[in-house]
Amino acid sequence: MSTQATEPTTTGRTVLTPKIPILLGVVTLLLGAAIAIGSQSGDTTFRISTRRDVLQLPDITVPAEATAWLSVVLMLLCTAEATRRYLARRKTPAWVPVSFSIIAMIGFLAWAAAGATLPVVGLLAGALALAVPLVFGALGGVLGERVGVVNIAIDGQLLAGAFAAALVGSVVGSAWAGLLGAMVAGALVGLVLGVFAISYFVDQVIVGVVLNVLIIGLTSFMFSQVLAPNAASLNSPPRFRPLSIPVLGEIPLVGPILFRQSILVYLLYIAVAVVTFMLYRTRWGLRVRAVGEHPQAADTVGINVTRTRYRTLIIAGATAGAGGAFYTLVSVSQFNREMTGGAGYIALAAVIFGKWDPIRATLAALLFGFASNLQGVLSVIGSPVPSEFMLMMPYVVTVFAVAGLVGRSRAPAAVGVPYRKG
Repeated sequence: MSTQATEPTTTGRTVLTPKIPILLGVVTLLLGAAIAIGSQSGDTTFRISTRRDVLQLPDITVPAEATAWLSVVLMLLCTAEATRRYLARRKTPAWVPVSFSIIAMIGFLAWAAAGATLPVVGLLAGALALAVPLVFGALGGVLGERVGVVNIAIDGQLLAGAFAAALVGSVVGSAWAGLLGAMVAGALVGLVLGVFAISYFVDQVIVGVVLNVLIIGLTSFMFSQVLAPNAASLNSPPRFRPLSIPVLGEIPLVGPILFRQSILVYLLYIAVAVVTFMLYRTRWGLRVRAVGEHPQAADTVGINVTRTRYRTLIIAGATAGAGGAFYTLVSVSQFNREMTGGAGYIALAAVIFGKWDPIRATLAALLFGFASNLQGVLSVIGSPVPSEFMLMMPYVVTVFAVAGLVGRSRAPAAVGVPYRKG
C-alpha cells in the first residue's frame, strides 16, 4: 500500500508530488524547534494500566528530553526516506508516514508530559469517546457523498440530534427514546437537504451551509425560550453510563479502552461494520455507488436515482443524528447552544481524509478525537504546553492531514452534480 501524493495531468496520467516529504519535514522542524525552545528536564512516565485491571502492567518511564530528541532523529530518517523515494520517482509506502506519526506522537508526549505521569489508557479511551460523534458524522458523510450528494449539513445533523435527544429523552425519561429522537431529527435534516438538492437542483454546498446556520439559530432560539426556562422537565435527559463487557473489559490495555465504554460506543462498532458491509457487499450498496459514480448509467439499467438518493440521505442523516446524541446522553446531561463546536466540519474532513471509505473515515475521525482529548489530558497533568496551542490542535491536525496525507483521492464522479432525468 502506498500513500505518495499524486496529481492528475491533462493527459490523464498522474505525477508524483512532494506533499508528503514536505509535510514530514515541516512537522519535524516544528517539533525540533519546540523542544529546543522549551527544554524540559525530568522523566515522563507512561501508565498503561488502571487500578481496576486484574493484571497490572508496569509503568514505562523514559527521560523526557532525550526521548524527544531521539524521536526527532527518527522523524528525520523517515523524512529522508520519503524524500529519497520522491526523487527516485517512486511512491512512498504507507509504513513511512504511519511510523513517522507514531514516533512523532511518542516524542511529543514525552516532551509535553515531562516530570508527570501520562495515563495512556485514559488518553486513548477518552479519545475513542470523543470520536463518537465524529465517526457517526463521517459515516453519514460517506453515505451521502457515495450516492452523489455533498453533505455539508453534517454539523446541523449532529446539533439537531443533540437537541432532539435532550428534549425527547427528558420528556420520555429514557435515554433510548432520546437516541431514537436524535436519529429522527438527523433524518429530517437529511430529508430537507434532499428536497432542495435532489428535487429542486439547488447547489448542494449552499444548501448544506444554510441548513447548518438555520439549525444553529433554531436550536439556540428553542434553548433560550423553551429548554432553559423548563430545564428540569425538558433539558435533563438520563445518560448512557459506561458499561463494561465481561471478560473483554478485563483484557490488559485493550479492555479498558475498547470495552468499558457507553452503549453508544458499542453501537458505533456495529454501525461501522454494517455500513461497510452494506456499501460493498449488498445490492443496495452497489446501487448507491452506481448512482454516485454515473447516475445516467444507473438509470438506464432501471435504478431509480431520485429514490436511491433520498433513501440514502435519510439513512445518512439518521446516522449523523445518532452521533449528536452523544453530546446530551453521554458527554453532559443537557443541551447547550452550539455544543457541537463545528464537529460536523471535522467529520467532513475525515470523509475526505478517509477517501470516502467507511473504515478509513473512521480511522481519520479517531485521529481527530485523539487530538481533541490530548488537550484535556495534558492540561490535567499540568503540561507547560500553552493551552491556546492545545485548543487549536484538533484543527491543526485536520489541516495537516487533509492537506498533506490524503494523497491521490478521487471523490465519487457524480458528487455535487444534480441529476436531471432525460
